[in-house]
Amino acid sequence: MQGRGELQGEQHVSDTTAKKPMSNRKFLWIWIPILAFVTVVIIGANVAIGMFRSAIESYMGAGTWEIQNTAETQDWDTTYYEGDHATVEEAKAASTETVVEIAEEGMTLVKNNGALPLAPGAVTLLGRGAADPIYGGSGSGTADTTSATNIRAGIEAGGFTVNDTVYELLADFAADNAPADGGRTNIVMDDPEASNYNIGEMPVSDYTDAAIDSFGEYGDAAIVVIGRGGGEGGDLATDMTAWDDRAEPGTHQLELNADEIDTLNLAKEHFDNVIVLVNASTSFELGTLEDDPEIDGLLLVGSPGANGFQALGSILNGDVNPSGHTVDLFARDFTADPTFANFGDYAYENIEDAYFVDYEEGIYVGYRYYETAAVEGFIDYDEAVVYPFGYGLSYTQFSWAVTGQELGDVDGEISIDVAVTNTGDVAGKDVVQLYYTAPYTPGGIEKAHVVLGDFVKTPLIEPGQTETVTVTLAVEDMASYDWRGAGAYVLEQGDYELKLQTDSHTLAAGVEPITYTVDETIAYVDGRASDEIPAVNRFDDVSAAFDENRTEFSRADFAGTFPSAPEGEDFVASDAVVAGFEPYDAEAVNAESDAEMPTTGADNGLSLIDLRGLPADDPKWDELLDQLTVEDMTEVLLSGAYNTAAIPEIGKIRTNDLDGPAGFSSFINPGLWTGTAFPSEYLIGQTWNVELAREMGVSVGNEALTMGANGWYAPAVNLHRSPFAGRNFEYYSEDPIISSKLATAVADGALKRGVYTMTKHFALNDQETNRVNGKGLATWATEQTMRELYFKAFEGYVKNTSGEVPYLDAEGTRQTAEVGALGMMSSFNLLGTTWAGGSTALMTDVLRGEWGFDGFVITDFNLYDYMYADQGIAAGSDLQLTFAGSKVMQDTESAAAVENMRTAMHHILYTVANSNAMNGMAPGATLAYHMAPWELGVLWATIALSVLVLAGIVWVVVRVRRHAQSRPVEEVPAA
Repeated sequence: MQGRGELQGEQHVSDTTAKKPMSNRKFLWIWIPILAFVTVVIIGANVAIGMFRSAIESYMGAGTWEIQNTAETQDWDTTYYEGDHATVEEAKAASTETVVEIAEEGMTLVKNNGALPLAPGAVTLLGRGAADPIYGGSGSGTADTTSATNIRAGIEAGGFTVNDTVYELLADFAADNAPADGGRTNIVMDDPEASNYNIGEMPVSDYTDAAIDSFGEYGDAAIVVIGRGGGEGGDLATDMTAWDDRAEPGTHQLELNADEIDTLNLAKEHFDNVIVLVNASTSFELGTLEDDPEIDGLLLVGSPGANGFQALGSILNGDVNPSGHTVDLFARDFTADPTFANFGDYAYENIEDAYFVDYEEGIYVGYRYYETAAVEGFIDYDEAVVYPFGYGLSYTQFSWAVTGQELGDVDGEISIDVAVTNTGDVAGKDVVQLYYTAPYTPGGIEKAHVVLGDFVKTPLIEPGQTETVTVTLAVEDMASYDWRGAGAYVLEQGDYELKLQTDSHTLAAGVEPITYTVDETIAYVDGRASDEIPAVNRFDDVSAAFDENRTEFSRADFAGTFPSAPEGEDFVASDAVVAGFEPYDAEAVNAESDAEMPTTGADNGLSLIDLRGLPADDPKWDELLDQLTVEDMTEVLLSGAYNTAAIPEIGKIRTNDLDGPAGFSSFINPGLWTGTAFPSEYLIGQTWNVELAREMGVSVGNEALTMGANGWYAPAVNLHRSPFAGRNFEYYSEDPIISSKLATAVADGALKRGVYTMTKHFALNDQETNRVNGKGLATWATEQTMRELYFKAFEGYVKNTSGEVPYLDAEGTRQTAEVGALGMMSSFNLLGTTWAGGSTALMTDVLRGEWGFDGFVITDFNLYDYMYADQGIAAGSDLQLTFAGSKVMQDTESAAAVENMRTAMHHILYTVANSNAMNGMAPGATLAYHMAPWELGVLWATIALSVLVLAGIVWVVVRVRRHAQSRPVEEVPAA
């Protein structure tokens, strides 16, 4: 009993000291804010996902759309495009075969004193690049090379044994001196402070005694690798003194540095045969190597992608006869080139954050300058030029003979049949090049001495055999653009020489020029036969700079007009230029329009698939466009990064549009979309093989069908205006004709698999320095320069790309329609003071008006203030390459704004309708959406949090009520 009483006493003490229950007010003060915060997080997360969906999808992947055909159409064959491979792995495996073919035909032999081909034996690789080669460029052109074939493996595949002692030494040096740590050139996009331009060659002093002793055992040949990279957002260095302690003042990145010279001397000291491989996708100062009798062979290997180095061993041992030709002229001194002085960093002094670049050299770029200057006696060609444009050696010899010719009238075409005979001992391919020389009057229209008109690469020709090829040229293509006079193309009276040449300088042996006579001058003020509307002056505001403080380089006085760097008053913008940099005011521009408000949100019952195969001007498009809402249009137009957004109400599926020119990649998330790393465009250019370029396009198209890709930000056809341009690896050549023909072939090949290509960057985007800084890079050029060089490659792509579009009519019968080029990408730079993507003259008048383009234009990455979405959409840059929420329009309400958006949507929908995005869709099809895994995760997380919030609210309510009910009732004292 006592124990019980003690326990009772203890219990009594505990009760009297129990904690007082929390008051309702304090309880609510703690929990209501917590529940409110969780609720805000849920709502905010879902709002953010809605705003930035396209960006998230680029990182995490998008959901899928299930196509639902009607009962009547379920059995119809809706496979409009069928690939050659069942899986992406099979497609990539086939692509790597194409990569090797490109490398075999693109690697270009420019020097050979008889040492090549080499008999398989023991060789020593020298130079850092031997163990650390450059496979491609950086930036949006980056491709996956993590499992690429390296130089050593490629050489060993040819039966050679590689000196392992030296190779491992080089590999260790490369690993210890990474580019990101300053050990080699590393271009960080648009960040000069983070970039470095070190060559990174291993000093000769680092070759150990064991390494040098091993030379004797592996002494059949030294193969020295010289490498140079390139990258988006930064140009190569024109002054190396800041990056190289041994660099002399005035030295630049595209000449041998002291460590490389030491390495070559080491090779010459110890080996009888010295072969140099130039692993770069731009030209290089090679005069010292060409002149050096101890350098036995020189091979331009480019940047060969995933497994292009497999071709090396076969070329070195002779199993493959090299057939590549240069795509740029190789000058002896790049600082003496007319582009050199005006390539770099120039800013206006009286406009904050405004930059400019002057194309004072005019049309005299690359071989056009050197061939012309030599004829005019301004330069000694042999002193100034190391290798001409179009130059390449072979292990065999060829002879040419003209076997037929048709010289049409001025409205027609010239065609010349050329019989090419292999007069050597081994099979090989040759390139027949047709140039023309137009009559020139000093002080008249500027004309280069020779201009490439056409080319054809022969098939493989066995020794003693002959193949006949035909080169063609429209007579109107020999016209020159007279911006000061007729304001149009002009074919001047006189004799035109048609020259069959082995390169830009050398006539084919025994083949005399053919004369074509134009009896009277023709000014194409009403347009050429290939024009939809006349090509006339549209850029007087840009050309006007050459009547102010800029000098047009003239053949009539090369010495007196040679380009010079800006100085003094050149940095002070005129009042007109200052005014041109003023912000774009969409509301003010639209207020001056007499546009009528288009119909929106109509219920016409059409689906996008119903319009597949119809011409772009078919009236039915208006019925479909009437169904769009302003919300539909803004959502698509302002979230175009790597996709075109879905509009399920009209059966418009989301497309997947991918970078880049070296094969599919996702610049934002490389792990999400990874295709084969093809060689750089530079190496593809060196093949001079149109059919091989088409094969590449088909290969990419096959990958697209297995990956679910629809559009491709490629190919790229800006010119190699300067060898220092950081992005030359993405572009084919200094010449627009070879660029155009190869790009057209790539686009045709991709179109065979329903992939639309967005050829870039339109136009004059030939320098990376200041490309997106401040108010943009003002580009000043004459209209002749713009049209004859920098527009020409795009013009050929638009006018000549073609493909068949299979579609089903209302009865399910398969039909076909013809389409042309379907995509284009505008550029960052300004034409004069107008953003290229916002130039109506460029994007509408030239592209659509003159050339007849029906597809859509996407901007380059629209992250910068001067790239106004309203301006771009009004001008013809339809889709903004940006993520939802990061760009807004100033005006979405006026009739003009809605009309502009409607026009842009027309271009986009026309392209998508005629692509492989329609695979599986029969007329009348609808779409059902299935969430991506991340969306499901967000959904379940939202549900779970919502349940927790609801449970928390219920718990709070219950807790408060219980607390209120348990509160003791106070006794009221008696009166």
